[in-house]
Amino acid sequence: MTPQELAQASSIGGFFALRTGRAEHPGVPLAAVYAGRTAPLTSRIDTVAARLRAPERRVAASIAHLGLAARLWSIALGPAALHGAVPDLAADRLSWDGGRSSPDDLLLAPGGEAREATVECLVETVLEGHLAPLGEAVRRDTPVSAALLRGNAGSALAGAVRELHGWARKAGLPEVGERALALGAALFAHPALADTGTLAFAPGPAFRRRSCCLYYRCPDGGLCGDCVFERPPKRAGGSD
Repeated sequence: MTPQELAQASSIGGFFALRTGRAEHPGVPLAAVYAGRTAPLTSRIDTVAARLRAPERRVAASIAHLGLAARLWSIALGPAALHGAVPDLAADRLSWDGGRSSPDDLLLAPGGEAREATVECLVETVLEGHLAPLGEAVRRDTPVSAALLRGNAGSALAGAVRELHGWARKAGLPEVGERALALGAALFAHPALADTGTLAFAPGPAFRRRSCCLYYRCPDGGLCGDCVFERPPKRAGGSD
């Protein structure tokens, strides 16, 4: 993809932004994190735990996972809806610095060939290429329910679709918003996402997940907009 096309996708918002080229401190290739070099992920979870004063490490692990999942969906879905192509986001080309926030956390190496933005391409690029091994890496650090992490993947996808649809409407590009909705709906038909929640489309995209990311357990936490719960459950009960 051209730098101009990536720049337009980056303009949607910080989660859609992607640095390219070379940098003095590029971070660690996500392929290395997935393969077992989990120190950067552990450090990120530690940072989130301290920032949120998380009462359990699995809470911080879930929130850290949700944030990175949202970034990975966004940098693929933005170009897909805008330009009909997905950049080569292979895990060995995409470096991550867990100590930085978007857009400075991800860096894409030069080269690589964009692919047509089909549902199959997005599944291979994001679900299989990143979220499956990322979930395994998180669970190596901290015992977290696999169903919760799948819920995070669905929530992150729905959030990216919602953000992109809203941006496209304001930008006078309704066709981009419609492509985002169509891709999101097709992705939620995939077995890895189909049981994560319910996606509605009127008056705009809205998602209700079937699991909880555990943010409510933090001292200053609450329920997310797509939470399965109507009100925070009592700490001694409720299901995650």
